[in-house]
Amino acid sequence: MHELTFGFSLLPTLDLDAHVELVTAAEAAGLDLVGIQDHPYVPGYLDTFVLAGALLARTGSITVFPDVANLPLRPPAMLAKTAAALDLVSEGRFELALGAGGYWDAITGLGVPRQRPAEANAALEEAIGVVRALWRPGGAPVWLDGDHYSIQGAPSGPVPAHPIEIWTGAQGPNALRLTGRIADGWAAPIASYLPYEKWAKANLVIDDAGRSAGRDPGQIRRIAQLVGTILDRPGASTADAESGAEPIRGTARQWAELIARLASEQPFTSFVFWPQRQTVDQVGRFAAEVVPAARALLGEARTAGHASDSAQH
Repeated sequence: MHELTFGFSLLPTLDLDAHVELVTAAEAAGLDLVGIQDHPYVPGYLDTFVLAGALLARTGSITVFPDVANLPLRPPAMLAKTAAALDLVSEGRFELALGAGGYWDAITGLGVPRQRPAEANAALEEAIGVVRALWRPGGAPVWLDGDHYSIQGAPSGPVPAHPIEIWTGAQGPNALRLTGRIADGWAAPIASYLPYEKWAKANLVIDDAGRSAGRDPGQIRRIAQLVGTILDRPGASTADAESGAEPIRGTARQWAELIARLASEQPFTSFVFWPQRQTVDQVGRFAAEVVPAARALLGEARTAGHASDSAQH
């Protein structure tokens, strides 16, 4: 249902010049996406949404998204306004990925009450409803009375430049079912949060929840996020039970084969590279070496599949 897209994830250090260099190089090399990690409690990081605006202002085609926005620290009504504004000024190059909260000791240190997992998931579901309601055209008053978020007659708008997708960084079964019911996509957490061997089952949970809600699971975007390093020599390039949460290390060909396998065996159509070393060289190699090889492998696999289907008929 979705075209293949590729991108990388950015750690928002205070070095704006380095970020601009990385993202403009990624865009020039043809990458589609850049995710900006969101940890507002880290004093040595730029605010993710401010950095998103700065990068969108310096680019013309690449799409930016928070990877993933820390919902407990970002009220959904203001998230809706900010996301819509970023999408408008970039002419449709912003998507919104949301997380229910992870580092709760750090989050509560900024004055936000701690939430149990069930509460965090309920808040995430309410937040998605708030954001979508405030994106509706027409400026009609929005009334929502939830357990976590309430909107008391605020007019909707501004309307984003394009239909912004809402992705989740869901990990647990309840959050995955929520994703299947109402989200536009799933940004699979990196393996240190959700081990690779659990990705296939997680996708099935999303599929089942989507079908139960009357949705076509193929319309729910799946984004694989892969941490590692592109090497000149063969390395441990697997992303399965044997590799645990270890970073992926291998040649561009090994990376391409891994991506092709994930796209063939699971419903992933977007792939976000998390470089262990945030350098132009690593991002450039992903764009120039890994992506074309992965596309070629997937093209060959689809051609073979069509040939097999034709032979059976």
